[in-house]
Amino acid sequence: MPIETTYKVSAELAPAIQPGIRVEVPLRNKLYAGLISDVSEEKPTVEYSIKPIISVLDFEPIVDKLQFKLWRWMAEYYCCTMGQVMNMVLPSGLKLNSETLLKTSSDYLEQMDRLPDKEFLIAEAVSIQDKLSIDKVQEIIQQKTVYPHVRSLIDKGVIKIEEELKEKYKSKKVDFICLQARFRGEGFEEALKLCTRSQKQMDVLLALEDTTKKEPWISKLDIYELTGTNQSVISALVKKGILDIEKREVSRLKMYTGEIVPASPLSEEQKEATAAIRQLFEKKDQVLLYGVTGSGKTRIYIDLIQEQIEAGKQTLFLVPEIALTTQLIQRLQKVFGDDIGLYHSRMSNNERVELYHEARAGKPIFMGARSSLFLPFKNLGLIIIDEEHDPSYKQNDPAPRYNARDTAVLMAKIYDAKVLMGSATPALETFMNTIEGKYGLVKLLKRHGASVLPQIDVVDLRKSYESGEVRSHFSKELIDGIIQAIANKEQVLLFQNRRGYAPTIRCNRCNWAAECPNCDLTLTVHQYFEELRCHYCGHRKALIHECPDCGNHKLIKLGFGTEKIEDELRAIIPSARIARLDFDTAKTKSSYERILSDFEVKKVDVLVGTQMITKGLDFESISLVGILMADKSLSFPDFRAGERAFQLFTQVAGRSGRREKQGRVIIQTFTPEHDVIDETVNNNIQKFYNRELYERKTFRYPPYYRLIQLTLRHKTPLTVRETAKNLAATLRSKLGKRVLGPTQPGVARLRGMYIEQIMIKMEKDSHTIVQIKKYLAHCLRHMKQDKIMKSVRVTIDVDP
Repeated sequence: MPIETTYKVSAELAPAIQPGIRVEVPLRNKLYAGLISDVSEEKPTVEYSIKPIISVLDFEPIVDKLQFKLWRWMAEYYCCTMGQVMNMVLPSGLKLNSETLLKTSSDYLEQMDRLPDKEFLIAEAVSIQDKLSIDKVQEIIQQKTVYPHVRSLIDKGVIKIEEELKEKYKSKKVDFICLQARFRGEGFEEALKLCTRSQKQMDVLLALEDTTKKEPWISKLDIYELTGTNQSVISALVKKGILDIEKREVSRLKMYTGEIVPASPLSEEQKEATAAIRQLFEKKDQVLLYGVTGSGKTRIYIDLIQEQIEAGKQTLFLVPEIALTTQLIQRLQKVFGDDIGLYHSRMSNNERVELYHEARAGKPIFMGARSSLFLPFKNLGLIIIDEEHDPSYKQNDPAPRYNARDTAVLMAKIYDAKVLMGSATPALETFMNTIEGKYGLVKLLKRHGASVLPQIDVVDLRKSYESGEVRSHFSKELIDGIIQAIANKEQVLLFQNRRGYAPTIRCNRCNWAAECPNCDLTLTVHQYFEELRCHYCGHRKALIHECPDCGNHKLIKLGFGTEKIEDELRAIIPSARIARLDFDTAKTKSSYERILSDFEVKKVDVLVGTQMITKGLDFESISLVGILMADKSLSFPDFRAGERAFQLFTQVAGRSGRREKQGRVIIQTFTPEHDVIDETVNNNIQKFYNRELYERKTFRYPPYYRLIQLTLRHKTPLTVRETAKNLAATLRSKLGKRVLGPTQPGVARLRGMYIEQIMIKMEKDSHTIVQIKKYLAHCLRHMKQDKIMKSVRVTIDVDP
């Protein structure tokens, strides 16, 4: 884990030392790249011997003062270290690490004859190559575990080790070619005469003459594509002295090659909303754009981004998950082309470094998930947070466990920028900030164009099962609706927020169930792969067909997931073309895009999916959305369960009828009288907020109170239980009733670790919160001094 420590600076290096540059430093007998966060003239009072900085690695800072200010706030607010923030924020390509290299010692020859075979192979290779990395040793002896052999060779004095700092980022270089100066212009005819016997060489020269009138150098790969030639032809031209060839640095980032199209005109409602946002930005730094699904919020974003570009400022466009916003990305690229950079977790480390440098250089627009907050913006003017309510903006692991929406608000203050949050179902915290006047509020209450909000029907599953009108997990109303939509050449979305075939497999004779050996959970059935899987630790085993306890062959697959829905719907409507969109079918960006592409061109009639289908889909032919089991979302043991369910139902319902024809939504539930179901059906968001805020205030939950959740983990249940009791008692001695627990969570063991949780509820007074965090840090330091308790892993989650 990254740590913060102090080093001394020699007089020779002092002129180059400044915050934000990387330096080479020794730590625990290895070399590391450290990032300077502060420089002081005063010698600190520390118990250890202060070591010197070895060398400076950068000419210019890679982190500026504004970034450091954000990092310090995050470390303090989210109860972590600056090192943990740095480790998460910096692209790994900018982090250097120490590589262990093996070298021969001066008397290695005397020992060579007495070495075992594998040690001899290693020693011989080291002597030939002078220096050898551990990775190369593994290749040579074809074995992963090499340290016993290396240790033995060191002890025998055959080899020694040294550390070398290794740069992870490598710039991409490709071959470029050009005509030599004497063959350009009037000399081109002479070059052709030298190649009269080779048509392929003539083709290359003619292509160069045509394409290099402005820029003489062209990529060798581009010439291959233009002429269908190969390396041997280029080599022959170089050998004849006609072409020059050299390696040049190029970007790894993909260029937009599509057509640039002006944005469509704003509707009257959009014009009014845009004007209202501008007006509010004169008084407030944060504005919430509340717009029903399909109201055209993206078109307003485009106008505001264009204003920032004209003012010479940058825009950060945050989305919950970059992989789930393909349509949004394509729409923005059609307007802004290469002015927009995409930053996300599926980029290579080298691509991230290049985009990091482009942000510093002033590229106008960046779009990405929460990690894009930490790019080094040159002149940030606007942060747009699309679907600001989405729980994906909250990072759960590792530290800092930050909320990107809240961090963006603070970041905008540091950069003197504005924040626009958009959602059809704003988070309660955001909605509360508009009530208190902290944020401005602009509303779009009508769908764009001729589109209207869908009709929502509720099916009472209690009555459906009593009347025998349920086939598998589908009510008669839903089956009839699907058949009618397909007959009308329309499309259907079916939502079930559980992947896999069935949540568990159980014996109906002895009640045995397939359980995960590492977690207190049953294994999920994945029929297609013939496997049982744990969705938490990744454990998997072959599907069981016989009870291991009693030998019964009649095992029951209880419950249903997306895979089972897809399978059983095929049996009910054989003619339907059905696809599934969940984590199992869309693990890669290409597979996700392929599924959506098939749906867009109507190769698919019914798309079954998890919450992935609730985000950003805009297809004109979706006339029916089915929510198969609403009760699961409503009964989740979390104080935000009602809010999450309302948001999910409203968002997935909003995928229906996004053009002229009104869409339809069917919600299947055993509790049609539930408040959230009623509020969703009637699109009564104000009633939902009033009721939910009243309950939150009554039971002292956000947005009226702040929370810190402590999670303790240990492989021994007694150790974690006693440690949690002691920690809670210590906290309670000063914080009183603010401390709740310890308690076991719903899943008391995960990945082989037993879990206890402590919750701290705090008043929204900033001074009180700071004092509580300081006391918590003191208690955790004290806990780490105990021999037994220090082995317990504690994670701190602020605003869980």
